[in-house]
Formats: sequence, structure tokens, C-alpha cells
Amino acid sequence: MREDGRRPDELREITLIPDFTQTNGGSVLINWGKTRVLCTALLESGTMPFLTGTGKGWLTAEYAMLPSSTGQRKKRETSKPDGRSTEIKRLIGRSLRCAIDYEKLGENTIWIDCDVLSADGGTRTASITGAYIALRLGINKWLKEGKLAVDPVIHQVAAVSVGIVDDVPVLDLCYKEDSAAQVDMNIVMNESGEFIELQGTGEGRAFRDDELSQLISLGKSGISELMKLQNGCIGE
Repeated sequence: MREDGRRPDELREITLIPDFTQTNGGSVLINWGKTRVLCTALLESGTMPFLTGTGKGWLTAEYAMLPSSTGQRKKRETSKPDGRSTEIKRLIGRSLRCAIDYEKLGENTIWIDCDVLSADGGTRTASITGAYIALRLGINKWLKEGKLAVDPVIHQVAAVSVGIVDDVPVLDLCYKEDSAAQVDMNIVMNESGEFIELQGTGEGRAFRDDELSQLISLGKSGISELMKLQNGCIGE
């Protein structure tokens, strides 16, 4: 049993509030344990300069933590984002671009914004998981409104953290567990069981093949649960 009473293979409690903001796209507030992230998806006409004239669109992402999201006030990233935020927004963008067919999107750009309201570990995995919901809800609206001619979504995407804490492989680390983890890993997958990204680091020690297999197995199980929650929120 972990300090919050969870089994090693158990996710934290997750609640999803779709259409949290009144936008012309999709939005969801994802409450994942004590982590809270507002994810939105908005559509703009026009694509990136390097894709102009190709008929292909693009998806890009932004990520930020609000000043009160952590124990001590976090400085606003008004001019230059810190290295961590830059790395996470790139991860979100890479992950969600794997959900989209650029040609079906046409010369449009989808903006994904993930704003962390409260952080207790797993903000990047919550952002990716919530961003897919916002994306799907937004596309459903844009199809009804005629802003998109065809559905460009080709894959469902979700992400979860795994790690080794006190020599035990566990699923979905909170901040305290993440801080003490001997091994920390983030897994991003699609509905076909294919990997989009694996970020794994031996922070306290190196890890073995059998431990890696256990972590991946935990991650697959967690992502399967997350995708069911996503579909329930979207209504699919």
C-alpha cells in the first residue's frame, strides 16, 4: 500500500469536466488526484509557413503553470518560458500531432493550451490526456459548424507516469513519490497499443530489463483505463 492507500497498479482518482470554458473549440478541466489542468483546443485558419500551399495543417501546443499551482509562488512566464515548460509543451505537441492526419485537417492550425492550476505530480501526462479530450470535443464542434470538411483524428492518445519507489514498480506517481523515485518514466500511447513516446530515467539507480517490462505493463494498463475515461467524457 502507498501513502495515499493506493495499490501499486492503481491510478489516482480522476474526474473530467468537459466544456469547462465557453470557447469556439473544445475544453476540459482534468482533475487527476490533486493535479488540476485546464486544456483547450482552438482552430485558426491558415497553416505554418513551411506548409503553406501543401494542403496540410498543423497542431501546436503551449504549457504553463499558474503562479499558485505549486507550494511556493511560481513566477509567470510572460516573456521567456523556462526550460521545463518548453520541453513539456514540445512533448504535448508531438503527442497530439500523432492523433491528426495533416492532409485531412487542411491548411488550418489547431492550438492546444494546457494551463496547470494545481500541481501534485504528473502535470505533463494529465496535460496530454486532457488535451486529447479538448481536441476531440473541438473537432466535433468544427465539423458541425462546417469549419472542417472531414474528421482529421486518426488516433486516440493518452499518457501516464510510472516509476520505481522503494524498489517497487508503481503506476501514476504523485509529487512526493516522484521526488523520491529511483526510476521515473512517462509513457504516451495510442489506442492501438503503439508507443508515441517513452521518457525513462534512472534517477536513484539504474534499472533492469525485467523492471522495464513491469513499468511498461503498468503503463499499458493505466492508459487503457484512461482511454475509457476519455471516451466517457467525450460521449463515444
